[in-house]
Amino acid sequence: MCRSFEVMDNCTQIAYEPNIIPDYSGIVIPHNIAPLNFRISEKGQTYRVKIHSNRGAAVGIVSKTGLIHIPLRKWWALLNVNKGNKVFVDVYVKDADNGWRQFQRITNTIAKEDIDETVVYRFMKPIYKWWKDIGIYQRNLTGYDVSPVLHGRSFGEGCLNCHSFVGNAPDTMTIGLRSATYGSHTLLARNGTIQKIGAKWGYTAWHPNGRLAVYSINKVRQFFHTGGAEVRDVVDLDSALLCYHVGSKEAVCPAELSEKDRLETYPTWSPDGRYLYFCSGPILWQNRDTIPPENYDKLKYDLRRIAYDAETDRWGKAETVLAADETGFSILLPRISPDGRFLLFCMCRYGCFPVYQPSSDLYLMDLATGDYRKLAINSMYSESWHSWSSNSRWIAFSSKRQGGSLTRTYLSYVDETGQVHKPFILPQKDPTYYDSLLETFSVPELIKGSIKVNKSLLARAARSEPTVAVDIPITGATPQAGPSEPWQERE
Repeated sequence: MCRSFEVMDNCTQIAYEPNIIPDYSGIVIPHNIAPLNFRISEKGQTYRVKIHSNRGAAVGIVSKTGLIHIPLRKWWALLNVNKGNKVFVDVYVKDADNGWRQFQRITNTIAKEDIDETVVYRFMKPIYKWWKDIGIYQRNLTGYDVSPVLHGRSFGEGCLNCHSFVGNAPDTMTIGLRSATYGSHTLLARNGTIQKIGAKWGYTAWHPNGRLAVYSINKVRQFFHTGGAEVRDVVDLDSALLCYHVGSKEAVCPAELSEKDRLETYPTWSPDGRYLYFCSGPILWQNRDTIPPENYDKLKYDLRRIAYDAETDRWGKAETVLAADETGFSILLPRISPDGRFLLFCMCRYGCFPVYQPSSDLYLMDLATGDYRKLAINSMYSESWHSWSSNSRWIAFSSKRQGGSLTRTYLSYVDETGQVHKPFILPQKDPTYYDSLLETFSVPELIKGSIKVNKSLLARAARSEPTVAVDIPITGATPQAGPSEPWQERE
């Protein structure tokens, strides 16, 4: 038999790679990522794995079950001395007749660039009509430590989403709250202090200077189809963009961001703060209360941008960067790499909510040329909710590629040329973690460190009265103010 990790003459050589779950084969990984534990899905009595590279001590694991748990410190040591090199995984399986099979070697690459230490995400059940048991969590990517940032049970089983940061820094964070008991508001945690703003922020983009936040207000409704791969659907009956000035604690609604005959949503800033990018689509219906509205499946959003002068607080004129008439699809969720080179976005058949659209795919635009392309990392199911690492070399995104129903967080390496490499699922300590998990991961945001504000203080603020009163300027494009109503849920 094979008594070591070296190739032995009496090992049967298998001409293909072993089936391992999750699929951690042919990928580029950060040198500071947690061990990629996996399960060998090959029949056998004993399993041996050798993980090695050009330098450093190899890591050896023996298992009777096929579950491979990689020692954390040995994994870190191997990866840190082999940045930029290949890392190899050799798998041996002992059969019932005591013979050994050696499978074709799995080869991955260790990137020279690290990934931001923390990913912040929303964790919830795939609910259809109402919110329950929803939380925002943070995960240390160098290991498996997970901690709650804020959970809905701490303020009357409320809903929370739309968490956002200034760049990739954890010091400033906003969270949108919805509660039948405590109302719909926004928490602003900044440098250890917490304010409860008396307005519900939607999708939020912080100017790089941290003094201005642009956020959406959306009259959102969920409805259902009678059949299909995804029966849920979402429409914004009305929407607009507002600006919140931190210093004056005032919200304004620039006319350039709230055209009366259009829907504006999904704001994002260029890294230099000179342009705000956003999505804009024509309102195709007369009645803004009918669900679903007429022609909802004809609505497609353009990608626009508008110049902004932070010194004078003046806006330019909106211009179209990419038109839906040109692409034939609805353009959503623009996010720009921190180095300013690439714009990552979704396109789907119609509408504003790509996570409910199996047709939603990721695209990458070179901002220097305006050229864009569909990425090879897409699956036949929805890809959405993406973010960049601070060094522009990694993206985190949500995908339903494991069957089309539940979103999972995936990571991909983006090299300097804009090539996006094969994605891999967020690693877990238990290799079987995803096999029976019925919850979904959503809106993964990469940040450079952990959120320091205490969850108890956030919960107390969520239950308190607003400390900042904000008058929402009403225009013809903004949803009319009125009594609070239960919000329907969406992922």
